[in-house]
Amino acid sequence: SSRTHLLVYTGYTQRCGCYNANVNTPHVPFLQLSINAFDYNCHVDLIKLLQQEGKLHRLRKARQKMSELFPLTEEIWLDWLKDEIRLTEDESDREKVYELFERAVKDYVCPEIWLEYVQYSIGGMGAQGGIERVRSIFERALTAVGLHMTKGASIWEAYREFEILLNAQLERIHTLFRRQLAVPLMDMEGTYAEYADWADDGVPETVTHQYRRALQQLEKCKPVEEALLVSEPPKLAEYQAYIDFEMKEGDPARVQIIFERALAENCLVPDLWFKYTTYLDRQLKIKDLVLSAHERAVRNCPWTMGLWKSYLLALERHGADHQTVTDVFEKALNAGFIQATDYVEIWQSNLGYLRRRVDFKWSRELDELRAAFARSLDYLKQDVEERFSESGDLSCTIMQVWARIEALHCKNMQKARELWDSIMTKGNAKYANMWLEYYNLERSYGDAAHCRKALHRAVQCTSDYPEHVCDVLLNFERVEGSLEDWDAAVQKTETKLNRVNEQRVAEKEALLTRQEEEKAEHRRKAKADKKAQKKSQKANRTGDKRKAEDEYEEEWGEDEELPSKRLRGEEGFGSTATEELMETESGLFGRRAPPPRKSEPPGFHKNQQGLSEAPRQPQDMSKEQRKDEDSVFVSNLAFNLEDPEGKLRTFFQGCGTVQQVRPVFTVKGAFRGYCYVQFEDRLAVAEALKLDRQEVDGRPIYVSPCVDKNKNPDFKVFKYKTAVEQHKIFISGLPYSCTKETLEDLCKQHGTVKAIRLITNRSGKPKGLAYVEYENEAQASQAVLKMDGTMLENFTLSVAISNPPSRKMEDKAAPSRILGAAMMRQPQGARGKGRTQISLLPRSLYRQSDPDAKAENGTISAPHATSLSNEDFARMLLKK
Repeated sequence: SSRTHLLVYTGYTQRCGCYNANVNTPHVPFLQLSINAFDYNCHVDLIKLLQQEGKLHRLRKARQKMSELFPLTEEIWLDWLKDEIRLTEDESDREKVYELFERAVKDYVCPEIWLEYVQYSIGGMGAQGGIERVRSIFERALTAVGLHMTKGASIWEAYREFEILLNAQLERIHTLFRRQLAVPLMDMEGTYAEYADWADDGVPETVTHQYRRALQQLEKCKPVEEALLVSEPPKLAEYQAYIDFEMKEGDPARVQIIFERALAENCLVPDLWFKYTTYLDRQLKIKDLVLSAHERAVRNCPWTMGLWKSYLLALERHGADHQTVTDVFEKALNAGFIQATDYVEIWQSNLGYLRRRVDFKWSRELDELRAAFARSLDYLKQDVEERFSESGDLSCTIMQVWARIEALHCKNMQKARELWDSIMTKGNAKYANMWLEYYNLERSYGDAAHCRKALHRAVQCTSDYPEHVCDVLLNFERVEGSLEDWDAAVQKTETKLNRVNEQRVAEKEALLTRQEEEKAEHRRKAKADKKAQKKSQKANRTGDKRKAEDEYEEEWGEDEELPSKRLRGEEGFGSTATEELMETESGLFGRRAPPPRKSEPPGFHKNQQGLSEAPRQPQDMSKEQRKDEDSVFVSNLAFNLEDPEGKLRTFFQGCGTVQQVRPVFTVKGAFRGYCYVQFEDRLAVAEALKLDRQEVDGRPIYVSPCVDKNKNPDFKVFKYKTAVEQHKIFISGLPYSCTKETLEDLCKQHGTVKAIRLITNRSGKPKGLAYVEYENEAQASQAVLKMDGTMLENFTLSVAISNPPSRKMEDKAAPSRILGAAMMRQPQGARGKGRTQISLLPRSLYRQSDPDAKAENGTISAPHATSLSNEDFARMLLKK
């Protein structure tokens, strides 16, 4: 069947114009057809070659073979019929041609074939009953194509000419004129004029009235008909519009003819066939017409399961015999569907038909139904899985139906339980809905013992919704069970739920860790790009380097306790230690980064006066022996940590052999809170990084890769913005016990919350502040209006749009005391004076300074003020 599927699909794509054979002799098409009998174009090429060679006997066989597999086009049928008519010698041959015409008119509704049919029948009207046979064919032709707006008039005219030729009664001819003038056809005005000339007494009033109504209908149809005439094939959209128009008009005969016209040009469109057959099933309900349309649909689009399914239902609906339905179903199995689930649906349709015809009092039909169920399971397991690598019935719906039939109709719970055991062994035991379906079956047709057993197994195996299964078990024991049963159920459900909660916590932590790593990596890349851009812009700028507080500004304006100076001269691991921003909120973005490498003489560093002095502790490893790839950078250590080297050796000893721990100290010997740890084995670095945010002396530490910033300038920690952010809000006055979840529940009432950051100090304790990011500015503004001044756990919240104060200093070259005085004169921001806005000038000096004093060349001067000597400054400091 897999071969059949491929061949059918190939043949029908070729019918759509995807393939053109290039052959010169019949041998090539014969060879190709021996390999692929469903090659549509090979059939066409073979017929053309045999026509050219005049081999009529072989040509007849080729046409016959093709017609058994495919509906033939109008052109092929007309060529075949004309050839057979030329070969007609006696009456028996004429009957064969009549049979061929009957086959031709069933494929598609073609006015040319019907016209050829009636003309051929006129030639044989000399036989007994020939005239009545001709009239019968004419009537069938009028029924089929008489309403064809552009080509139907030819059939009417031929019928009238036939009756005139026979000198038939005038009433017959009058009737044909009247019938034709009641149908909206192109050029019907000429027909009316012809009737007026032919009728001696003029056109009757009733005929004129019908003619005018038909003419009005023609005027309404002309726009869609003209759109159809000017469009290019296959005109599917225009036909769809035409069909919708006729269906609104509501004339079944006209709806039928436009469907047939559309299908003649769009025979490979399954949706069009489905729409047509559905209309016939629900509106006309004429057996021959309905079944003919269904048969033609599956012949044109055999790969479409829905058409076969509708065909089987139509056969059952119109009382077709059992063998016919069985034959159609077998053809459907060999049609070559494009997905595994199609076979499941067609089997379900057939099994439903077999179940409806079973009288459960008689074993013969029941045995046939059971055999069909067993065959369906084998078919899905073998044939379908071989082609699609899956059975298509993951939920085992066929087995579920079989089990319910056995329980409901056959009272055979043993068989039903066997089926459900098989269902659970196919990977469905982890789904709660499957166990509850089995429980409902036992509840309806089984007993309490099997219900209890099913629920206990469900609690043990379910992984998607265990709480629901546990609730069902407890409710069952409340109604059915004894105290012992209740205790056993409680113990089993508690054990299960505890285990599930542990798994979920572990999965959530793993997910958060993974998300955190992804976010950190994304931000590192973004910051690296931003830093490279800034460095290119500031390459020509002069002046001192920015302070650590300026270099690592916070995005949302948190005032962290930042070191005020860079450390100079620590040579550890070949680099100068630099104080970096430490992001104190657990699980977010920033951390200290390893300081950049600088070239210093081995074993020495410079103090604050620029003089070289010996390092605080001896060097036990040369610069060449220090390797960044074997090291990690540890930060956020307590400044008062005792014996940091020994404690970190102990802390990292589980990761591998520690080759060296290098703490970083100030020039005065104070521990700076970070250090380097180098291992003998590079594999130990990965294990050490897993200890990130573990506590040392009650303080979480940050473990980062050791990166030389001179070689890797893009490596930089997270930096917050200080500009106004309309889509973020700043919340103060929060209780210290407030969690992210509580704050999210409060904020999401006013919009979509994208991120929440609770501000903490360096030890990780909350400050009662938070930043909340919304999806857009409108939501943030709404949150400010609704939340400002509200209460949370007896705390009054203050909410505003995020506007962090800038920390940039205007005069970087001025001495610190002058800078301090200038900052004292700066107005306070909306949130008060920043932590960096402190005065470095003695009060005895700036109290006496003029408000208009200016800092020039390191001194304070005012208009008309005399210069002060060193003695004057000394007296002022000593308040003498």
